[in-house]
Amino acid sequence: MATDNIWQMLTDNVGTVVTVLSAIAAVIGALASRAETRKQRQLRTEQLRQTIDSSSLDWGSAAIDTMARAAMLARTRHLHGNEGSFQSAKAATLVNLTALIDRGRMFFPNLDEQKKGTEKDGAYRGSRPPILDAIVWVHCEISALTRDGGPTGDNSADFIDDCRRLVVSELQAHLDPRRLNQVVGRYDGQTRTHQKQAIERAQSLRQLLLTRRPGVSIDNSNRHPEQPETVQ
Repeated sequence: MATDNIWQMLTDNVGTVVTVLSAIAAVIGALASRAETRKQRQLRTEQLRQTIDSSSLDWGSAAIDTMARAAMLARTRHLHGNEGSFQSAKAATLVNLTALIDRGRMFFPNLDEQKKGTEKDGAYRGSRPPILDAIVWVHCEISALTRDGGPTGDNSADFIDDCRRLVVSELQAHLDPRRLNQVVGRYDGQTRTHQKQAIERAQSLRQLLLTRRPGVSIDNSNRHPEQPETVQ
């Protein structure tokens, strides 16, 4: 009897039943579609991340290689047969370092670009991140290097190696596999503590450079606000 009553109720309200079932099917379909859309979005995001990581890793590999060669140039400067040979090797190294600095801006944009240097071209507003600072310091060191080394030439290579280690550490932080859900702005997304430590490290190397090379010219236009002005 109860079954008959239920069947009669459904028969009498077939339109309502169909509407309810259609609504349930629509909800299930929408949820499935939403899940698939989210999955596809995550897949596209991860593919974009991998593309960016691959390009930035290529840049980082070139930077590490160039800085290692710069250190070797400093270590073997006195072995060049003549001044012309040394100057040629020095010029090639400086060109590579300059290109790396500007190429690096594609992956490591300046910090605080809305607060400083707003009158400049977009890529040069704000303050250089520490990873690019380190390469700039190497450029300055190589620019000041002579074949006889000068007063601090004996440990020029050690200074360059310290700068290279900072680049390696910052590149590793940029490519951290635990941060899979971040694609754009990963460097700026680092914890303030890490960023502050990196800035302090870059500034320490900068001050050491100024002590080693008192007359060196350093571009302060991208100096981070926490870094003091250079006293020439």
